[in-house]
Amino acid sequence: MDILSSKENGILTLEFNRPERKNAITAAMYQTMADAINDAEQDSAVRAILIVGKPEIFTAGNDLEDFMKTAPSSGTLEDRSVFKFMMALSGTTKPVVAAVAGAAVGIGTTLLMHCDLVYAADTAKFSMPFSQLGLCPEFASSVLLTQIAGYPRAAEKLMLGEAFLAQEALEMGLVSRVLPAAELLAFAQGQAAKVVALPASSIRATKQLMKASRNALVSETITAENKLFSAMLTAPEAKEAFTAFFQKRKPDFSQFA
Repeated sequence: MDILSSKENGILTLEFNRPERKNAITAAMYQTMADAINDAEQDSAVRAILIVGKPEIFTAGNDLEDFMKTAPSSGTLEDRSVFKFMMALSGTTKPVVAAVAGAAVGIGTTLLMHCDLVYAADTAKFSMPFSQLGLCPEFASSVLLTQIAGYPRAAEKLMLGEAFLAQEALEMGLVSRVLPAAELLAFAQGQAAKVVALPASSIRATKQLMKASRNALVSETITAENKLFSAMLTAPEAKEAFTAFFQKRKPDFSQFA
């Protein structure tokens, strides 16, 4: 199974389990996670959600070959399983804990902005290389990262798309704490267990209140980003970027205005 899903002691754990492909996420994997989160939302026994990868890598982001192969005929992101997953993650009332070790690329970093408690190993490396692929930010990352880190830093990360390390992610406010890699999973599990032990109604109310002021903006931004992302996905720049990726060469964007 490329996604390992388990419920134990009030915690739904979702684990990326495709290390041979650097945990690159396929449409089927997104759908599995979406279904699991939606199920957990209706299950009173689940009081927290934990998202983890492998010690060597969180996720390389979208499996680009699968992403292009499974493109819906409508061409809109709303029809993709990644959209269903992100809406489930963003909309769940259950607290979400994430533990990141190794690389978290693209959606691997974006999804963290919709989690509640994010912990990183000292080996973690984050990147949102959308501009490098001829695309734009996704799932409200353009506004959420700006709120988290401030405009200058968000602009650097989103416009250049370059990777940054765990300590900088901590300084930016993207993660709550950085730990030695060997201690990460146990610590994140312990934090999830702390949440489970607290009154569920208090946790739900706290999360609802903290997110209330940004919900409308996040929703509007996702709509605007998806419209641009869908259009840019079929534009010449993206085609050049994807072709270069599969041909293992550096893309040439100089031909485009």
